[in-house]
Amino acid sequence: MRGIPRLLAALLALVLLVGCSAKPAQVVPPPAGGSTRTTGPERAEHATVDIPKIDARSSLVSLSLNPDQTVEVPPVSAPMQAGWYSYGPAPGEPGPAVILGHVDGDHQKGIFFRLKELVPGDQVSVSRKDGSTVRFVVTKVDQVGKDSFPTEGVYGDTAGPELRLITCGGSFDRAAHSYRDNIIVYAALR
Repeated sequence: MRGIPRLLAALLALVLLVGCSAKPAQVVPPPAGGSTRTTGPERAEHATVDIPKIDARSSLVSLSLNPDQTVEVPPVSAPMQAGWYSYGPAPGEPGPAVILGHVDGDHQKGIFFRLKELVPGDQVSVSRKDGSTVRFVVTKVDQVGKDSFPTEGVYGDTAGPELRLITCGGSFDRAAHSYRDNIIVYAALR
């Protein structure tokens, strides 16, 4: 079972290496049947992510699989939309739940435009459609080059429920139509 999270981590890291650009990033999904977690949109539905310090609040779309078996991402044409990768842990489940959002898109600021301003101690809440709320506290914020993405630190097993918020950052490579870095916020259940 330990090898599955590592494989999943390596595959999911591809979204971050491809980058935030005019084209949505693509991720190769985990192998079918590789996880014992319930997968897909039939799980507990999450309604919103709320980050008061940076005035970021978005409904959450469930990011699933495209017909070509790549992972969906929030549409670049709607840069204020965040999404939760539903084939990983849900926010509040053991392991690192991943929420993706754009820094910008369609010539507008994105939902995670100010993500790099977070510091340890800041609060993040994820509400559920059943009315409950899962609360997290930021433990670390990193800006890393896409060529040195910390796959194990982001997607590796954790002792309890954690959250990762990920967007693009750093300078923009016009030739590649992509940012050179990722902003990664690590948070633990409060």
